[in-house]
Amino acid sequence: MSGDATVRGPASYFPSIEKKYGQSIAYWIDVAKAQQGLSHMQIVAHLKDAHGLGHGHANAIVAHVLAEQKKA
Repeated sequence: MSGDATVRGPASYFPSIEKKYGQSIAYWIDVAKAQQGLSHMQIVAHLKDAHGLGHGHANAIVAHVLAEQKKA
């Protein structure tokens, strides 16, 4: 066993999001955070409609952002 931690959950999508859309995850997190006050699905819809993200990628970003905000 190598000891490397396997990334799970929404963060497992991050490398493919960066590769496909050409922006860092920090950028997408900032875009999602700018939609504060909207529901999960409203933010997903914004990422899809305004930025062309696929549903799974948009959902992963929003799930990550909202989970981090819950921890704070």
